[in-house]
Amino acid sequence: MKPLFWIGLVLLILGVLSFVVALPQRERHGVEVGDVNVGVTTKSSQKVSPILGGALCVIGGVMMIAGARGGRT
Repeated sequence: MKPLFWIGLVLLILGVLSFVVALPQRERHGVEVGDVNVGVTTKSSQKVSPILGGALCVIGGVMMIAGARGGRT
């Protein structure tokens, strides 16, 4: 099969996973004065925007169709 099909498949899988899997994010806030370091690390998990996930799914599907049809004459 064509590489376009495989790239589309990867984009489609990433789009579907973006609806389910949250991306972890860590932020560190603190103050350093000389040898003293006082800080707080916060953790949060956020999902990707549904618009971006939907766009990945649509683009991946279109690329898969184009890659599958490209091999036929």
